[in-house]
Amino acid sequence: MDWNFIIQYSGLYKEAAFLTLRIACMGIFGSLILGLICGMIRYYKVPVLSRITGIYIELSRNTPLLIQLFFLYFGLPKIGIILESETCAVAGLVFLGGSYMAEAFRSGMEAVDSVQTESGLSLGLTKKQVWFYILLPQAAAIAIPGIGANVIFLIKETSVFSIVALMDLMHVAKDLIGLYYKTDEALLMLVTAYLVILLPISIIFMFLERRLRFAGSGD
Repeated sequence: MDWNFIIQYSGLYKEAAFLTLRIACMGIFGSLILGLICGMIRYYKVPVLSRITGIYIELSRNTPLLIQLFFLYFGLPKIGIILESETCAVAGLVFLGGSYMAEAFRSGMEAVDSVQTESGLSLGLTKKQVWFYILLPQAAAIAIPGIGANVIFLIKETSVFSIVALMDLMHVAKDLIGLYYKTDEALLMLVTAYLVILLPISIIFMFLERRLRFAGSGD
């Protein structure tokens, strides 16, 4: 193991990690918004929109992110739509993540007892107030495990961003291996970088899940 090589090129991994994390944060935020909207449409069974949302979810969940990025980066220019690499990466992550977040939110809303919403309406709350003060907080708490798993899944999916010419972690690792044939060192730094990003996020979601579970049980 060449530790001098690792020290020399660790800066490249640091820059790539920040790029990966920035794109992941934007994509995850967008997927949460899209997922919440789609989850509401599916939960309330909005005519026409519910069917369209169902088609989107099936299409998104059953096609790899790599194929989606190929379409955005190489396919859209054929019809005159040219997107920058980062824009393609964020859009692909939102498209993929939105479907998974939608199912997490929908299952969370369906897990809330309908008696609670009916009670809120009988107390004089509007449908909007019932959704905002009763349904959404409980649904979000129930959906936390699914949301956490989706967040980690989406961050790991950033490993394919190199195909749209982004200097992400995987791109840096492949370049160093190709130039210097330092496979062990490059992969060690790659694994370490992903652990540094993912491990704290996993711990945070585990803590949130535990706290919400204890709060729900009254302990």
